Amino acid sequence: MEKELLTRLESAVARLEVLSVAPPAPKASSRCISHDAVLDPSISALDDLVSGFLGRVLETAGKIGGEVLHATKVVEEAFSVLKLLIVESKHCQNPGVAGMAAFLKPLNNVIAKANYLTEGKRSEYFNHLKAVADGLTALAWIGYTGKDCGMRMPITHVEESWQMAEFYSNKILVEYKNKEPEHINWAKSLKELYLPGLRDYVKNFYPLGPAWGTSVSVLPSSSSSLKAPTSNSPSAPPPPTGPLISPRTVQSRPREGMSAVFEAISSGQSVTAGLRKVTDDMKSKNRVDRTGVVVSVEKGTRASSITNTKVSSKLELQMGRKWAVENHIGNKNLIIEDCDTKQSVYIYGCKDSVLQVKGNSSFFILRKVNNITVDKCTKMGVLFTEVVAAFEIVNCNGVEVQCQCSAPTISIDNTSGCQLYLSSDSLGASITTAKSSDINVLVPGAGPDNDWVEHPLPQQFIHAHKDGQFTTSPVCHSGA
Repeated sequence: MEKELLTRLESAVARLEVLSVAPPAPKASSRCISHDAVLDPSISALDDLVSGFLGRVLETAGKIGGEVLHATKVVEEAFSVLKLLIVESKHCQNPGVAGMAAFLKPLNNVIAKANYLTEGKRSEYFNHLKAVADGLTALAWIGYTGKDCGMRMPITHVEESWQMAEFYSNKILVEYKNKEPEHINWAKSLKELYLPGLRDYVKNFYPLGPAWGTSVSVLPSSSSSLKAPTSNSPSAPPPPTGPLISPRTVQSRPREGMSAVFEAISSGQSVTAGLRKVTDDMKSKNRVDRTGVVVSVEKGTRASSITNTKVSSKLELQMGRKWAVENHIGNKNLIIEDCDTKQSVYIYGCKDSVLQVKGNSSFFILRKVNNITVDKCTKMGVLFTEVVAAFEIVNCNGVEVQCQCSAPTISIDNTSGCQLYLSSDSLGASITTAKSSDINVLVPGAGPDNDWVEHPLPQQFIHAHKDGQFTTSPVCHSGA
């Protein structure tokens, strides 16, 4: 009996000794900003961005007060949430598209708070509130998880998000021109916060998206809590006496690829000794089974293989903000119906196609998009109801556009051949052209039964120096 108790006592002591040398279990990770995160260069740069650019916005908002100051403090809150998300992204894995909604929930809550300020009875500072709400969408760049996530690259996302807010920012500049400089300074400082502030920050630190971590690694609180290993455990190998990679070890490694070829040439040995000699009957000019004519079948095969490598077409709403219409060829039934003023339409790489942006009416309120851009399209037709900001045509050839209601601004850049049909409601549109030719604007006739009246826009100008300055006038062509 005593022998059995002695054996049990010895085994218990052995287990206690094993537990005494084992390291303590790691504690749960904290999601607050640690001291290491504060020392991170990207976090320090974000703090400088907030104290500099955002500080000027807050300063000018304090002079205005009221709703403008309250909305600006929402911007400050959003940048604080962005800082927490950047820190958290460094310690967690990429959540992917499925888990991104939960990751962005704190930021979405702040953006929803800003959007709530624009709802209800129209405020005197509605343009200020809309500029804040639309500008905050730029902070969603941190949701970029890869090229298949459905959103643009972070830098492009920031720029495009501010384009939506700039429409209301420009309204502030026009409304308070020569009236109250505080509002002018507020609008300008808000733009500088995003461009160049946030854009340059993303460009310098996260041009390809957040730096996602792999897993949370928590170290013990102090190294003294780890006891020294027992004598039975294997000891660590001694440190190397010299560098791990020396010129001698590099030279001893076999060279591969072109390095091996150049090394053989520089060695001075006969590198062509093992090559076979080419006789006259092996030369291409003397072979009867080879001709210089390219068979049409081979050419067609090559052309078809190149065509198959082109990207697929798409018509989809990305991140609830942007309609992407890309790479459609010969499709004349493209239709966008369910749209609103917070969305934009981007048409790219389409050929011989027609797109209709109908803008359905609901409760007598016309649904319209913020802006429409046509880029690098050929023989493209676009029929739209109304845009809030602008309709843009860039790098196109042979485009036909018809506006059924109104468009404040129409921009045509580096385009050859454009037929622009304006309705009676859109005759007040501001049309800007640059590096473009063959631009014709057609307007309704005097009566309902009259034909359209075509007005070619001039593409040649005369510049003359008069009274100390240059004057520009379009070229007038006249014939006998």
